[in-house]
Amino acid sequence: MAKFTLQENIELVQELLEMDSRSLSAELGVSRMTLNRWGKDPAQASPAKLEAFYSYAFGRGLRLCEIHAQLFQEESRAHNLVPLFHGSKAGIEGALSLGQSRADNDFGKGLYCGESLEQAGSFVARFPHPVCYFVAFEENALRKAVFHVNTEWMLAIALFRGKLADYAGHPTLEALMEKVNEADYVVAPIADNRMFDLIDSFIEGEITDAQCEHSLSATSLGSQYVLRSNAALQSVVKLQPHYLCSAEKSAYLEAQQERVRIGSDKVKAAKRAYRSEGRYIEELLS
Repeated sequence: MAKFTLQENIELVQELLEMDSRSLSAELGVSRMTLNRWGKDPAQASPAKLEAFYSYAFGRGLRLCEIHAQLFQEESRAHNLVPLFHGSKAGIEGALSLGQSRADNDFGKGLYCGESLEQAGSFVARFPHPVCYFVAFEENALRKAVFHVNTEWMLAIALFRGKLADYAGHPTLEALMEKVNEADYVVAPIADNRMFDLIDSFIEGEITDAQCEHSLSATSLGSQYVLRSNAALQSVVKLQPHYLCSAEKSAYLEAQQERVRIGSDKVKAAKRAYRSEGRYIEELLS
């Protein structure tokens, strides 16, 4: 599997911009010897210098992360691996472990990944030192649970986030819990804060399941993969970090804001169109 290092990014920038090391080092305000040291040992580059290098490349129109993401996806699929992206607020320390995650996430503890680089980047773009990881894993020997944008998914999200204590022990919820707990990994729609608000409205009896389902469909962010067992974590054959510079984070946030604006209009339309359809939470779990 290809491994993109700072040295390779430096060489790629020089090739794409048709620059030699003297010209690039001059643009970055460092000596050629310093640039060479960065390539040999990335730890030699301070956080400020890393930011300067990647911001320079981004400002010149180079989307290094996207370039690497496309090559990563192609190569992973050629090796029958699933290519995913994980946004970390400050980086992953040590080996992958279920203990590194929170229990009150969508499906409990696990490594949460998405199919989209942009979504992963948007998730952590507001944090000062985020890292975007490229994740490739082998799924053949693992047990999988699949969810779609429907009532089952809405209830599962609410259940694992502790929103259904009033309905504890209901057979529908027990079956959902069993479905998830028997799986090594879960494939389900990604839920963000807007979706949680919609699901809360459904749980609180303000809208029906049909209104909620169609509103959630209007805000779709694609699918997430949740690696929630030790076997699933051990199936990860690649965990490759990529730097996100300030300009790139800003671009992700702008794209996210536009999605929110469009999605909000779709949600309003969906609530109106399906206001006379579906069932309320009390009817589903009576």
